[in-house]
Amino acid sequence: MGKSLTLLLLFASALSFAQPPQTDPRHYGIIEAVEAERIEKDIRKLVIFGTRHTLSDTVSETRGIGAARRWIKSEFDRISADCGGCLEVSFHRNTVEGDPNTRIKEDVEIVNVVAIQRGTQYPDRYIIMSGDIDSRISNVMNAEDDSPGANDNASGMAGTMEAARVLSKFKFASSVMYVGLSGEEQGLFGGKFLAKDMKEKGWEVIGILNNDMIGNIEGVDGVIENNTFRVFSEPTPVTETERERARRRTTGGEIDGVSRQLARYVDAMTSRYFTNLDAIMIYRLDRFGRGGHHRPFNDEGFAGVRIMETHENYVRQHQDLRTEDGIKYGDVIEGVNFDYAAKLTGVNAITLAGLAWAPREPQNVRIGGAVRPSTTLSWDEAEDDHVMGYKIYWRETTAPQWQQSRYVGDVTEFTLKGMVIDNYLFGVASVSDDGNESVVVFPGGTLRRR
Repeated sequence: MGKSLTLLLLFASALSFAQPPQTDPRHYGIIEAVEAERIEKDIRKLVIFGTRHTLSDTVSETRGIGAARRWIKSEFDRISADCGGCLEVSFHRNTVEGDPNTRIKEDVEIVNVVAIQRGTQYPDRYIIMSGDIDSRISNVMNAEDDSPGANDNASGMAGTMEAARVLSKFKFASSVMYVGLSGEEQGLFGGKFLAKDMKEKGWEVIGILNNDMIGNIEGVDGVIENNTFRVFSEPTPVTETERERARRRTTGGEIDGVSRQLARYVDAMTSRYFTNLDAIMIYRLDRFGRGGHHRPFNDEGFAGVRIMETHENYVRQHQDLRTEDGIKYGDVIEGVNFDYAAKLTGVNAITLAGLAWAPREPQNVRIGGAVRPSTTLSWDEAEDDHVMGYKIYWRETTAPQWQQSRYVGDVTEFTLKGMVIDNYLFGVASVSDDGNESVVVFPGGTLRRR
């Protein structure tokens, strides 16, 4: 009888402690709204421009990067018109001075295309999705010959445009930015200019999802796979101070920087809302010895990840259009799987939506528990009226991703009894009443023993 009474009291206590929903049904609708046919149409249009090389024609209406970027802007304008002017569409222009020792031999204007969907509560807080406009073939300086760039990276650009079409039907607390970046193949110039401007203007950036090649499922290794994708992220910001690095030596967090937390968020959203699709976490900035357009944002201290296919096909990347020994080389439309590109676009869309709907993350997260049989976390409440409460995450020190979590309610301190701090890593996220969460914040300081 005593045991039954205890269980009854525990059940009553659980009922009195409101829990946020585990899912937000709107995300399922977002996934279903992404259309492979529209992505295919956009990729085919981008291929028709012949070449989108950074140094290609900017005057023609039918060929070259100038025509391509003007068309992209016109599509963002069209999307904005359909949602009553919900997007602020513009060109972001900068000039690179020519240098014979670089991939820019003469002065060239680098032009990004930017579309901003302003948040209703935090209009100056941004979550960003990007794709690259430019393309190249074997000779990185060849701006004349055909360079279709169907997968690299018309797929990422088309995915960004499709995400804008789908998400423009919703309103978000924070702003969502859709960007076509230029000059990637010549030196990541579009990203460098935009990231630098954001830093100088003091923009609050949740993070950037850089999509570079999201349409190939047939790898050069012979594997055909359409149910996984890769997420690249650096471990800690290159901008962190010596003091921050020194603290990590005693408290941990060597793989818990802001970009890594953003990557884990992508994985969590995929696991929660997708069937038969898995995010493979790659714990390095980018592919071995190579680079992508999230790096300039990382260089400025912003969170940023690269989302791309699992199996690359090098005979379709950076190749002159030709056939040798029966092998067809070139990044042509036949190498793109549009359904797969739609899946990865859906991943981006729900990640953007989740973070734009989510409340601000908790601030000044601290942790304590040395030489004690429990772990205590403390934080400053997020400055957001939509916070329902907070969730503590933890994992074993050798685990790459968060393994367990506990919703602790609308408090700013909580002790996990029986958990020895030495054996786990911890973090805290804000949760809204619709179930959307902020990125997990790793503790940046320690609590004094009390």
